[in-house]
Amino acid sequence: MGNMKIKAKAKNGIVKAKVMIKHDMLTYDQAKKKGKEANFITHIIAKVGDRVVYDMSTSQFLSKDPLIKFKFKADGLVKGDKLEMTWQDLSGKQTVESKKIKGKF
Repeated sequence: MGNMKIKAKAKNGIVKAKVMIKHDMLTYDQAKKKGKEANFITHIIAKVGDRVVYDMSTSQFLSKDPLIKFKFKADGLVKGDKLEMTWQDLSGKQTVESKKIKGKF
């Protein structure tokens, strides 16, 4: 299993996406108490092919294992297209995973 659970379904010209990211999201306060370095997701981006459908700069406000939900137009999508999710955290780690978009286009 990867670091993300991705669900994307097209219906009536709209793709609804749900993405759960496995991450501890250690804030500065939590890290200090645990004697560790703060580390949380700083950027999330979603693409279908070369098209960016979601772009979010984040900080320590997200909870542990955040669940992100968003929608975008299914214009130009075809069966077999994938939603590619990328996130990067404060330590510089970057994770990329993708999943086929289900539903009717």
